[in-house]
Amino acid sequence: MNSGVIDIPWPLLFLFFSTLTIPLFINRYFRLKIERDIIISIVRMTIQLLMVGLYLEYLFNTNNAVINTVWLLVMTLIGASAIISKANLPHKRLIYPVSASLLIGLIPILAVLCIVIIKPVPLFNAQYIIPLAGMLLGNSLSGNIVGLQNLFTTMDSCRGEYEAAIALGASARFATQSFVSDAIRKSLAPTLASMTTTGLVTLPGMMTGQILGGANPIIAIKYQLLIMIAIFVMLSISLSLTLTLTIRNCINKEGKILVNFKHQ
Repeated sequence: MNSGVIDIPWPLLFLFFSTLTIPLFINRYFRLKIERDIIISIVRMTIQLLMVGLYLEYLFNTNNAVINTVWLLVMTLIGASAIISKANLPHKRLIYPVSASLLIGLIPILAVLCIVIIKPVPLFNAQYIIPLAGMLLGNSLSGNIVGLQNLFTTMDSCRGEYEAAIALGASARFATQSFVSDAIRKSLAPTLASMTTTGLVTLPGMMTGQILGGANPIIAIKYQLLIMIAIFVMLSISLSLTLTLTIRNCINKEGKILVNFKHQ
């Protein structure tokens, strides 16, 4: 197979942007009134990707363990902040617990991938650590947001059941156990469905990117299996910890809810 990557000339790439006239036309035809959102999203995505591309090039060239570690922490904090904001929770109360949940899920999995399986040289090679961490965090963010949103909705609709359990002497952990379990189940469902149909219905982005980059399909499949399992394991760890710590930080020992759990 060809081991080289076919480059895309910048003029052709920006010419391809002209295809955006199609969704803009659809927006106008159906009066969706989201043209501003479309334009802002495209512009932000383009600028952010260009900036990240330049920064990743710097990271790959520098390959410094300290810089790579700091960047992983920054990625985690930004991800935790995004989860909290999307879930409409108090930032100061939960930024550390949610960040800790992501780190506890990320670090062991990343360590196993790099130390035991992939074994990059040097071990802290940014070319492997940063993309792997990005995929793990990115997929865990959406799962954690879905889990928290389901938790809030259930807490609001079943508040009477919760208060009755507390009145009967149940602990906050026991009274919310079914809510947490239901939220975890619903949050894991999309990932399980994706894993079930992978290869038959969809060809995942990582595998497709490697094949387009000239990798042998079997090697690309190995990496895809590796990352899919890693994503599922990290999501399970971070999600269960996030919901558990959210309950612990938002409900006091007497069972009083300290924040508004109504999802908006």
